[in-house]
Amino acid sequence: MDKNFKIIVFIKQVPDTDDIKWTENNTIQREGLDSIINPYDLSALQTAVEIKKYRKKNAKIIAAAMGPIQANDVLKEALALGADEAYLLSDKKFSGADTLATAYTLSQFVKTKVPDFDLIICGQQAVDGDTAQTPSSMAEKLGIAQITCCKSIEELTDDSITALKDTKDFTSTIRAKLPVLLTIDRQGTYINPCINDYIRAQDTEISILGADDINADAAKIGFSGSPTYVKRAYRALKDRKNKIITEDYISVLKSEISLAKEKENCGNG
Repeated sequence: MDKNFKIIVFIKQVPDTDDIKWTENNTIQREGLDSIINPYDLSALQTAVEIKKYRKKNAKIIAAAMGPIQANDVLKEALALGADEAYLLSDKKFSGADTLATAYTLSQFVKTKVPDFDLIICGQQAVDGDTAQTPSSMAEKLGIAQITCCKSIEELTDDSITALKDTKDFTSTIRAKLPVLLTIDRQGTYINPCINDYIRAQDTEISILGADDINADAAKIGFSGSPTYVKRAYRALKDRKNKIITEDYISVLKSEISLAKEKENCGNG
């Protein structure tokens, strides 16, 4: 029997709210927030499911996330959407990680738990950070090729992948030898799990891993491994003086124009 074609999909739990609170270290306080799978990561998961359905029947989809215990919820959703296994990297030592420390942590997971992977698929970026740095950094740490801003997969063999890379400046078709990391530059998914998918997800155990489980160097994770930090976090103030028009808009508009002209004449006088 042929070995499984192993696809790792990294997903991130992001806040599903505008009411974001910040910790004393200027990181997002995720406890108690309603959360969802990062929309770009949903597309990454959909891509993996499509590969398994149409291209590689022997594929095994491994979903992994880094975060607090509540991230189990998005991993359960990933299982319902088609992932076969799920891992949660959860340890207080991971707290406060910037993109570099996060990439190191995720790459250690790959090296220790799924070293024989064929494909890593990530969302292009996370909607709560928008840096798009972690996947590329992870690919560098794993020493593998990467194709970013991927819109579609044109061809997939046992040895290589050909993908369409599309940015606002150019479109190109890129072929790379496996293993390779892809970032998917679209949001959302059309996958609609049925009740049996949810039941399977609830019955599938999620493996929780700490720093020691992935042989992580304490100096390279969390705050200790983060050369960058958020100096200040704040909510932009919306200080606009708007007027709601509830009567005949033509008469109101004429009145506003007359007032504006009067002010202009007074200023010129």
